Amino acid sequence: MDYYFTPQADKLKPSAIREILKLSSAPDIIPFSAGNPSPEAFPTEIVEKITTDILKENPIGALQYSVTEGYMPLRDYLKKYMQEKYQTGTNDDDILITCGAQQVMSLSANALAGVGDTILCESPSFVGSLNALKLSGANLVGIPMEEDGMDISALEKAIKENKNIRLLYIIPNFQNPTGITTSLEKRQKIYDLAKKHGFLIVEDNPYGDLYFDEAPPATIKSMDKDGIVIYAGSFSKVLAPGLRVGWCIAPKNLIAKFTAIKQTQDVHSNILAQMIAYKFITEYDFESHLEKLRALYVKKAKLCFDLMDKHLAPEIEFQKAKGGLFAWCKLPENVDMPEFCTTAVKEYKTAIVPGSAFDIAPCKNQYFRINYSTPTDEQIIKGMANLEQLKLQILK
Repeated sequence: MDYYFTPQADKLKPSAIREILKLSSAPDIIPFSAGNPSPEAFPTEIVEKITTDILKENPIGALQYSVTEGYMPLRDYLKKYMQEKYQTGTNDDDILITCGAQQVMSLSANALAGVGDTILCESPSFVGSLNALKLSGANLVGIPMEEDGMDISALEKAIKENKNIRLLYIIPNFQNPTGITTSLEKRQKIYDLAKKHGFLIVEDNPYGDLYFDEAPPATIKSMDKDGIVIYAGSFSKVLAPGLRVGWCIAPKNLIAKFTAIKQTQDVHSNILAQMIAYKFITEYDFESHLEKLRALYVKKAKLCFDLMDKHLAPEIEFQKAKGGLFAWCKLPENVDMPEFCTTAVKEYKTAIVPGSAFDIAPCKNQYFRINYSTPTDEQIIKGMANLEQLKLQILK
């Protein structure tokens, strides 16, 4: 039977990252393609104890239906935590617990954009969020990146050239895939442009706590005096992605609409997972846990960057991020990027992600992304040696 798909669904393609992950699932493949936290980062014993305590103390509450807005103790704590630590969120805002941060993008697009509207995005950007935004039917327009964030001149040009701009999507800290952090000056300019031209900002911040030397600039949401910023937070990179617990901070009337939409999608996020997250951040030393994560990723990033200097440079250029989980690499112009990535996984057992996976629209792309959090140190060492052999092969 021939099936009819909506125009939005018909344009949606399987994530290139997920397709490469299928190839990289074999035990002998070095997984530079993933975006997962390091296996060393998971506090498994603590989570085991917390889960046991919950199921002893409140099993029905953990297993029964719950309210869409989320577990009230977690919501109340996160409101206070975000206000005190990051000056993010005001008395005019509310908070919604979501199924990971990506659901915030889905809710925002479903509520605020549709066919004939425009969503502005960093280019390149995280493919999962791009697909969530595309499903709204809105036209996605990419804004090129500079070393300190979006090209503001290109952003101003896009604002002039496109109609019905509803949202601007941004990952300001250690962006996926480039690792770029948006400067404080550009954050303020982006906010001012959104205010002037009447569109909302969706600020996605899964990596902000994973800095190496110094914390990134203030959140854009902390500048929000006009109710135009939707903030997405997540426990995926700082606790466990399998919990699928994220949160959205936005003006109360937006949260009310998002809640109604969420009721049609999943009723509510996993309540047991919310309870686990709440107990972890309130009964254990969460700040000490974050410090341990930063120390772990500083070590893994340094190992990766040092080996890239040794094995890949200067022919393959790359940017040394100041936090997060990724390195963004550029191949010479005469190299076929898709072929390089395919050969890496098929012949050299080293999986990397082609940069085209992160494009807003098809274009020439010489980049690939490396993740250093998932592989072991031994795999990083071996994988970089493999990529050097591939580099030497293609540059003969």
